[in-house]
Amino acid sequence: MKSRAYAAAGVDIELANRLKAELPRLLARARRPEMLGRIGGFGGLFALDPRRYRQPVLVSSVDGVGTKLKIAFALDRHDTVGQDLVNHCVNDIAVLGAEPLFFLDYIGTGKLQPRVFHELLSGFARACAQNRCALIGGETAQMPGFYRPGEYDLSGTIVGVVEKSRILDGPKTVRPGDALIGIASSGLHTNGYSLARKIFFERLRLQPTSYVPELQNTIGEELLKIHVSYGPLVQRLLARFNPPGGAPRDGAVRALAHITGGGFVDNVPRVLPGRCDALIRKGTWEVLPIFQLLAERGRVAESEMYHVFNMGIGMVAIVAPERADAVLRFIRARKHRAWIIGEIVRGQGRTRLE
Repeated sequence: MKSRAYAAAGVDIELANRLKAELPRLLARARRPEMLGRIGGFGGLFALDPRRYRQPVLVSSVDGVGTKLKIAFALDRHDTVGQDLVNHCVNDIAVLGAEPLFFLDYIGTGKLQPRVFHELLSGFARACAQNRCALIGGETAQMPGFYRPGEYDLSGTIVGVVEKSRILDGPKTVRPGDALIGIASSGLHTNGYSLARKIFFERLRLQPTSYVPELQNTIGEELLKIHVSYGPLVQRLLARFNPPGGAPRDGAVRALAHITGGGFVDNVPRVLPGRCDALIRKGTWEVLPIFQLLAERGRVAESEMYHVFNMGIGMVAIVAPERADAVLRFIRARKHRAWIIGEIVRGQGRTRLE
């Protein structure tokens, strides 16, 4: 009787249990050898191998997908936003030099929909496998009346590890003369969607299925492009240009900045010493058509565009000037578009756009 009463109130425990029973199959590829136990316990178990490190430091981060979810709801497509979430979290710890170890997800919804649940979990699993990160657990909460019908929210927590001596610490290592390398994004990634939705769907009255010639795509598909993961690239960069045993100041890669909410203006200064500015030269990379469309059709000031959006650059690497060309070639050889977009100059710890 209790189960039927709860189901009548909008929470289907039996459905949730049936879906959770499928987790081992859905998440089979999102594992690492250090995982212990099974998915579905009260806590996830992960046996860190201390023999691999002299002084291991755990690095953690938590994030969500934001109003990009509104695009997924409108198109009833849910296989990409889980990848967005994992990749965003991976990038946030990659800038410290950390390798991802495990990820935990949270899904909050009014009513659990099996197809949506499967698509979300498949996206989590796909991205975790691509990043060599274990999907070690999570939580799915059914809260009738809390969300609009057909909607949900996502958040994720990631834990990684980095050798203490190899932590990227820009305020200690960045110096005037260092080069800035911008690595291409796929689009908006997971930031600026409140403004983008207002421009496209309210001012321009487009539908998610509207084809936009400038994009050679529908606006919905363009806005759902998956947030790029730079984690594997960063690990290869550090192995090649910041080899173990060297002092942090001697590595070619001085610092990394993930260009998320706040754009260049807020994110690059997070890895700068107080005596240095990042001078970014506009026009040195290919600004994606989606950003040109937002600026022109949305009548957004250029200064605000660089403060809200990534403008086609998802990650900035600050590198020793004498190694900049070699780092750039290495990145491009790994199938990432990249450009030298500026340099570090004396200043007050801010971004300057020229």
